[in-house]
Amino acid sequence: MPRELTEQELLKELEPVVEANLNRHLALAKTWHPHDYVPWGEGRNFRALGGTDWDPDQSGLDKAAKAAMVTNLLTEDNLPSYHREIAENFSLDRAWGTWVGRWTAEENRHAIVIRDYLVVTRGVDPVALERARMENMTTGFVPATDKGVLHTLAYVTVQELATRVSHHNTGKVCGEPIADRMLQRVAVDENLHMVFYRNLTSAAFDLQPDTMMRALVDVLGSFQMPGTGMPDFRRNAVTIAKAGIYDPRIHVDEVIRPVLQHWRIFERTDFGSEGEHARDDIAALLEDLETKADRFEERRERLLDRAV
Repeated sequence: MPRELTEQELLKELEPVVEANLNRHLALAKTWHPHDYVPWGEGRNFRALGGTDWDPDQSGLDKAAKAAMVTNLLTEDNLPSYHREIAENFSLDRAWGTWVGRWTAEENRHAIVIRDYLVVTRGVDPVALERARMENMTTGFVPATDKGVLHTLAYVTVQELATRVSHHNTGKVCGEPIADRMLQRVAVDENLHMVFYRNLTSAAFDLQPDTMMRALVDVLGSFQMPGTGMPDFRRNAVTIAKAGIYDPRIHVDEVIRPVLQHWRIFERTDFGSEGEHARDDIAALLEDLETKADRFEERRERLLDRAV
């Protein structure tokens, strides 16, 4: 069984993987500009500049689309907190630092383009949106597990994939082709970010299989989306789940199972006793998530039947 590496040793051992995946990312990432995804011709002044202020009738988004767009945007707004977390848990040296900067710059485009779209199209109340942004960013993001490199790698892999799925599905429910195109563009970025972190996690499994498994159990057992602390998160999350944008079944089938399969969690033969025990915990956790997903689908089906 390999010796458990220190945080600094992990960063050093993983640095060649970071550099290789940074180069891969830069080769695949396509340049895009937020202003190209916003229908500026629909914009007009608000009262402060002689126009009219927002009114609910001006929005073309239904309740679910509004909830998802606001939740996604406020999540992206908390970028300073995320930057701090990955900078502190990874490094700002050499390839690590280049990645942290590049990732931050790419993520910032997401908040820019979604906010511009919502304000120009009057999709949501801009005053309420700004108040929520101020409250959300003042609170910041506090991770459920903040235990170093391996926990951070596991969390960001799952979170980036979950965010990609959420943006993709939000675009589909907006019922508006420009919004869909914009959010599919954002989802492409999120997928590339997920692949970067997923590949690093694969390398971490090869370096420290048991320790990485313990970290994965901790992360999956306490996983929360980074927007959990934002205003009205629970209410909006219920609306989003009912609409099939992001719900317990999607979380299991489109997020948790794919990463577990990619890392070959149930096929690996390099675990020691701790890793084997952690794998049993993952299996039990997955069974519990399946049960919760089934129950949610049953409840949603009953609600839909009553609405008919």
